[in-house]
Amino acid sequence: MPLAGMTIKASAAARASLEDAMRGIDGVIAPRFGAGTEHLLLIAFNADKTRPADLLAAVRQSGHQAQLVGL
Repeated sequence: MPLAGMTIKASAAARASLEDAMRGIDGVIAPRFGAGTEHLLLIAFNADKTRPADLLAAVRQSGHQAQLVGL
C-alpha cells in the first residue's frame, strides 16, 4: 500500500476537515495527521485508483498550501 506524505500548516479543526475530505476521494484508504507531527499528513492509497499528484491537487483545491515529501 503506497503512502503519500504532505506538509501542511492547519488548525486542528482544519486538519479534521481535511482528513474527512480526503476520505471522499476514490482510492484513499487512510488519511491522517499523527500526534506530535500535526504538520504531516500521511495518506495510504490504492495506486490503481489515484496518484500522489492528484492527492496534492485535492489538498490545494481545499485552500491549503502543501507540498509532497519523500517517505
